[in-house]
Amino acid sequence: MTRPEWRISDGLVPYDEALATMEARVADIRAGRASELVWLLEHPPLYTAGTSSKPQDLLQPMRFPVHVAGRGGQYTYHGPGQRVVYTMLDLRRRRQDVRRFVFDLEDWTIRTLARFTVRAERRDGRVGVWVARAGGREDKIAAIGVRIRHWVSFHGLSINVEPDLTHYAGIVPCGISQHGVTSLVDLGLPVTMTDLDMALAETFDEVFALGARHSSGASSLVPTET
Repeated sequence: MTRPEWRISDGLVPYDEALATMEARVADIRAGRASELVWLLEHPPLYTAGTSSKPQDLLQPMRFPVHVAGRGGQYTYHGPGQRVVYTMLDLRRRRQDVRRFVFDLEDWTIRTLARFTVRAERRDGRVGVWVARAGGREDKIAAIGVRIRHWVSFHGLSINVEPDLTHYAGIVPCGISQHGVTSLVDLGLPVTMTDLDMALAETFDEVFALGARHSSGASSLVPTET
């Protein structure tokens, strides 16, 4: 299987521009006009509302622009210092199993963070990837929300490298108020965006190129148009 195109954008990419690019690429992949794409970027500060978002979870609606996203999940934050990873993959060529695909995205994130000695884990009933902190506290370090259209994926995941964590105060992240958010730098790890990008490239092949040998079990809500 040919490896997807790997694109890294400099600067901050406006959300509407990114969404339009994904929509066009998904159509081209489905039609056989373009290869798969993994796109790494950062957005300016903004909130996105997934298909399961609740109005009461937008605590500060005037703080940053709010974009309605077609991905699964609830409210999340994007901003500088956070690596957003958009995955436009053709599941017709891989495995037509939405839950397995989300599980693989989680696995990719967990393997990537392990490169920096971070033990990241799933939690039943909670979307995203989590790390345990002192005193029994658990914080989210990565969010996952995808959409599948005619078995081609888009949207994807985001990993906190060094965002301004106070920006999360404007929402209830993914509808979960009992836990916090963290980042690699917040955990005391001076990881750069380039470091993370290299780890993502290496672990992508471990999960997607060779095929992960594990059972499905993802809990994320994923809107589909298969």
